[in-house]
Amino acid sequence: MLDSIIMQQLFIAPIAIALITLGAVFVWGGLPALFLACLLSVLEITLSFDNAVVNAKVLTRMSALWQKRFLTWGILFAVFGTRLVLPVLIVAAAAALSPFAAAGIALSNPKEYAHLLEGAGPAISAFGGAFLLLVSLKYFFDEAKKVHWIHLVERHLARWGRFEAIEIVLVLLTMLLLGHLAEGKTSEILTAGIIGIVVFVIMQGAASAFRVEAGVAMSSSIVLFLYLNVLDSAFSLDGVVGAFAITKELPIIVAGLGIGAYFVRTLTVYLVKKKTLETLPYLEHGAHWAIFGLALSMLTEIIVPVPEAITAFIGLAFITLAYISSLRERRQ
Repeated sequence: MLDSIIMQQLFIAPIAIALITLGAVFVWGGLPALFLACLLSVLEITLSFDNAVVNAKVLTRMSALWQKRFLTWGILFAVFGTRLVLPVLIVAAAAALSPFAAAGIALSNPKEYAHLLEGAGPAISAFGGAFLLLVSLKYFFDEAKKVHWIHLVERHLARWGRFEAIEIVLVLLTMLLLGHLAEGKTSEILTAGIIGIVVFVIMQGAASAFRVEAGVAMSSSIVLFLYLNVLDSAFSLDGVVGAFAITKELPIIVAGLGIGAYFVRTLTVYLVKKKTLETLPYLEHGAHWAIFGLALSMLTEIIVPVPEAITAFIGLAFITLAYISSLRERRQ
């Protein structure tokens, strides 16, 4: 009964906003636009479930006020920042244009914008892949981690955590290798990858510093709030590029991905309130394996194309298997 009440309270706003947004899309572009927006929303939710699980773990360390701001202020970052402004800035940097010129192309010539965004694909994959690879490796290279799902593998990975910053070393070597394999894109890939590493280190360092100091709960929540939004950006950039393969209309892309992002964030808060990660012990493990698979897919895409269906299958497979294992463990 309590779960039902919590579910209703949390999902009233996302459902209402989704209906209003889809209604506006229908008025603007008719049934074809409505169908495409719904398709993008479903894809965003499906591909981002592992993101919700990882976000839920971070969200438990934030105050109730900042958990609420994660749904209100954070959705502005998710919809307008990650899915609208950030791609424009990436296109501007890659094509040596001003952000205003890139925004003008996005609004007046969506096909040209999609072409420019596709050209920036290697840099996007390098940034997102490096950041997400660090997120997953940081989790597994933890000597203090005692609960293991894939025991044979995770037990040995945890031992490697004795080596300070081993995950950063491995990601740097990976970026060097990719830089040499991608002819003509070496500088672009290395720059984007190093930026991803630097952002991760800064966020992790700031969160750890605030966590060990007394009386800075507010500052700690702010840092974790920023970290969650950077994590969301790394997850979503690949999806933004992929959305242009479905439609070139920017309003449809922003509407569809925005609705999906709002539902994913609401699901994150629901997982926290229901204490799902405490009752399903391996779900967090599965999410980080899914992140590892997504990171490898993004980095592989720098060299050869990777169908989104494969990326989605990897994530869903890990989450589903972890869920089944958690239920079995709970029964035992």
